[in-house]
Amino acid sequence: MKKLTFFIALVFAYSNSPAIDIPAIHPNIVEKNGNLVLMDGNKKYSLKPVTTKYTPEQLVGNPTGTKNGIQFNFGDFNGQLYYGFIKPGDGHYPQPVFHRKASIIKNGLVNIDIATDMSGKYDMIDWEKTGQGTMGYRVVTRNGIILYDGKLAFTGSGPFQINTASIIEGPFINLAEDGSFHHTVRISFETLTETTATVTVRNMTDDKVHSFTNNTSTNHHEIPLKELMPNTNYSYTVKTVNDDKVYTESYSFKTAPLPGSRKPFSFAYTSDSRHAQGGGERRIEGTNAYIMKRIAALVQSKNVAFMQFTGDMINGELNSVEQTKVEYRNWKRAIEPFAHYLPIITTMGNHEAVVHIFENGKNFILIDRFPYNTESAEAVFASQFVNPTNGPYSEDGAVYDPNPNQEDFPSYQENVFYYIYDNVAMIVLNSNYWYAPMLKSSPESGGNLHGYLMDKQLEWLEETVARLDKNDNIDFVFVTHHTPAFPSGGHVIDDMWYRGNNTPRAVVKHTADGDNLIQRGIIEQRDSYLKIIMKSQKVIGILTGDEHNFYWLLIHKDVSIYPDNWDKEDIRQSQDFRPLYQVNNGAAGAPYFAQEETPWSEHVQSFTTQNAVAFFHIHGKSIQMEVINPDTLDTIWP
Repeated sequence: MKKLTFFIALVFAYSNSPAIDIPAIHPNIVEKNGNLVLMDGNKKYSLKPVTTKYTPEQLVGNPTGTKNGIQFNFGDFNGQLYYGFIKPGDGHYPQPVFHRKASIIKNGLVNIDIATDMSGKYDMIDWEKTGQGTMGYRVVTRNGIILYDGKLAFTGSGPFQINTASIIEGPFINLAEDGSFHHTVRISFETLTETTATVTVRNMTDDKVHSFTNNTSTNHHEIPLKELMPNTNYSYTVKTVNDDKVYTESYSFKTAPLPGSRKPFSFAYTSDSRHAQGGGERRIEGTNAYIMKRIAALVQSKNVAFMQFTGDMINGELNSVEQTKVEYRNWKRAIEPFAHYLPIITTMGNHEAVVHIFENGKNFILIDRFPYNTESAEAVFASQFVNPTNGPYSEDGAVYDPNPNQEDFPSYQENVFYYIYDNVAMIVLNSNYWYAPMLKSSPESGGNLHGYLMDKQLEWLEETVARLDKNDNIDFVFVTHHTPAFPSGGHVIDDMWYRGNNTPRAVVKHTADGDNLIQRGIIEQRDSYLKIIMKSQKVIGILTGDEHNFYWLLIHKDVSIYPDNWDKEDIRQSQDFRPLYQVNNGAAGAPYFAQEETPWSEHVQSFTTQNAVAFFHIHGKSIQMEVINPDTLDTIWP
C-alpha cells in the first residue's frame, strides 16, 4: 500500500507537541501563534481543546486480583459498580446475572468480595471447585447514568488473580474482506492484554476440525477462517493465551450458500440507535442498549442470515476519539451475545462524526477531524468495526482534488463496500463522508454536506452496479445509506432534499478566496445517484435511516420529486426511470420524529414512530417484507 501523504507542508506546532499538518482541502484553516484558526470571512474561530470525559481504558477499570476478590481503579470517578457472574453454557446468549448488591466507587476505587459475598448459594458458576470464572460488571454514575458494561475472567479461590487473556469484547462474526460469507468468515475480538489467539472450528456435519492462529501478540484480533464449506453449520472455540493464562469461549455460525443457490433466507435491516430519554438501558453512554438488545434478540429468533445496520449507532459528534470509542464499545456490548452467531454489518451516519470544534464566543463550527488517517470519523469507525475492503479508495482523483499527486481526503475503507449473500447483493454507501455539520450555514469551513454523495463514490457505485448486473447469480440488489433520498419526517430540512433547495452542496476550494469547485447542488446530486441505480433492473430499493421512524414509499413517474419551478433536468422523463422502493427504518431507539409535508407525502406508506425491524424474506426470485416492533412484537407491516 502506498505511503499516505494526506497533508500539505503547512504545519504548526504546540509547545512540546508533535507537528500537525493542515489538509489542503481546508484552505481557510491556518496557523496563528501556534494555534489552529478557521477563518470565516472576517471572523476567526479558534480550535477547542479535546474534551474527554471517559476512555475505554479507564472504564475497563485496571482490574487486579486481591486476597478476597477483584479491585478496580476507575481513576477520577465516583459512582457505583454492579457485578455478577456469567455462566458459559447456561443459555445460548451468555450475559451477567447481577449480584444482590452494588459496590460504591470512591475516588475511582472499588472492591468486589468474591470469597465472602459470592460463595455458597451465590456460587452459580462453581468457582469454588474450579478456581476460575467470568464476571460481568456495570459502571454507573452517582445519578444513575450507565457508562459501561464490561466483562473479564479471573482465577483462584483466594487469593484471586485476573485472567490477563480475558476477551473483553466479542467474539464477533464478520464477512470476508471481499464481502463473501460462504467460504471465508472473519472472527474479531478484543483482549484485556496483548495475547496470541487460536480459533478452532468444527464442521457440525462431518466433524472435521481446523485451527486458525494469530501468533502475533495483540489486543485486537481479526482471524480469517478460510476454506469453509458453504451452507454449513460450524461450532467454533476462541482460545487466547498470555504467558501462563489461557481463556476460551465457544459459539457457532452457519456459512452462506453458494451465490445463486437461491435457497430461502431472511435478513434484517434497521438504523439509528443513539441514546434516548427514559433512563436505564435506554441511555447507556451513547446508545439505546435496551432497544438494541430487543432488536438483536428478535433478529436471532427469526433465524436471519445477517442484519444490516446503517448509521447512528451512537450519539457521537464528539471531538474525542477515545470517548467515541467508549460509545462504540457500549453499542457492540449490547448486541454482543447475539453477534457471536451471525454477522451484523454496520456503516456510518452523521452521529458517527468525530470532529474538530472551532469556537467564536457562543458560535462554533465542526469539521471532520484530522489527521484523517488516524482521527477522522472514517478512520475511527474502521478501527472499531470489521467490514469488507472492496470499496473505493477516497475522493482523491476527483476533478476538485487540490493535489493530484498526494492524498488529501479521508478513506472510504470499511465504510463504503458491498457484499453478497446467495442471490442478494447489498451495496453500502456513506452519505456522511468527510462530514461538516455546519457546512450549510458556514460554507467557508469546507467539507461535505449531510446527505451529499461525492463524485468518486458515485463513480464506484456505477461500476459496482454494472458488475452486479452482469452477475447471473444475483437477482436482487439493495443500496443502503444513512440519509433518505426522499425524507418524510424529521430531516425534510436536509438529507437529499433541503426543503427543495438545490443550493447546498459539498465545499472544496483550492485557495481560501477561491470558488467552490463542486458544481452540482444536493438535488442534482440526488438525481445523479438515482440515475445510476435506476439503470439496473436488479436494484429493487434503497434502505435508509436518519429519520427516527419507519415508512416506505414507491417512487415512480407520477410521484412529484421536485420543488415548484424546478428548471433543471427532470429525470422522470428518462426512459431509464423506473419504479424504485425506499424503505426508511431509523426506528432502533433514537428519539422519534413525526411526519412532515413533502411533494411525495401522499405516497408514504405505513408511517410509524414505533421501534421497528424490517425483515426481508427471500424465496428464490420472490421477496417479501415484514416489519415488527421489537419491544412489543406487534406487526407493523403487512
